[in-house]
Amino acid sequence: MRLAPSILSADFSQLAVEMKEIESFGADWFHVDVMDGHFVPNMTVGPVVVRSIRARTAAVLDCHLMVKDPVKMIPWFVNAGADVITLHLEALEDPIGAIEAVRRAGKKAGLSIKPSTPVEALTPYLANLDLILIMSVEPGFGGQGFMPESLAKVKWLAQHKRATGASWVIQIDGGINPTTAMAARVAGVENFVAGSAIFSAPDRKKAWNDLMEAIR
Repeated sequence: MRLAPSILSADFSQLAVEMKEIESFGADWFHVDVMDGHFVPNMTVGPVVVRSIRARTAAVLDCHLMVKDPVKMIPWFVNAGADVITLHLEALEDPIGAIEAVRRAGKKAGLSIKPSTPVEALTPYLANLDLILIMSVEPGFGGQGFMPESLAKVKWLAQHKRATGASWVIQIDGGINPTTAMAARVAGVENFVAGSAIFSAPDRKKAWNDLMEAIR
C-alpha cells in the first residue's frame, strides 16, 4: 500500500519545501495533476514545473495528464523526468499506441477513467498497463467529496487482477481521507492519491499518519 500526495493542494510558491516536508514523513511517490483547461475546466502545471521538481526529489513523479492532446505531451513529460505517465482513456483515439509510446520511452504507463466511464471500457488495455487510476471525483479540482460508487469499479479491477495474476497497480484519486481510504483499501486499492487531506491539514504529520494507518 502506498500513499501518493498530490501536489495540486500544495503552496506552489513553496513547492520544493513542502514536498521535502512530506518526504520527511515517508513519501516516496508524488502525484502531479496536469490540466490544460480544455479536457477539464482547470489549468495547472506543465513540464517546466516537473523538470524543476525532478531536480529536487528522488521520489517517483506520477504525471496524470488530464489534457485534450495527451499523445503530443508524452515526450514533454518523459524529457522532464516523469516516472509514470497516466493518460485518460476518454482523451485517446489510439489507447494502445499511446500506452506503447510511454513504455517505449522507458516509463510506466497508467490509464485513468472519469466517474462516468464504465470500468469495463478498460478491458482491451489491461494487459499493457502498469497502473490503473479510478477517479472518485470529477477531475479538475481538488477538495471534492468522494464518490462511493467508484468502489464498485475498484472491486471489479481487484477481482480481475486476482483472476489473471496481473501486476498493474490499482490507484484511486479524489476525496481521499482516513474514512474513504479505509473503504478503498477494503475494495482493493493499492495506491492512494491524497491532496488537501495532507497539504491543507493543520497538522500534516498527523494527517499523514492517520492516512497511513487507514491503508495498512
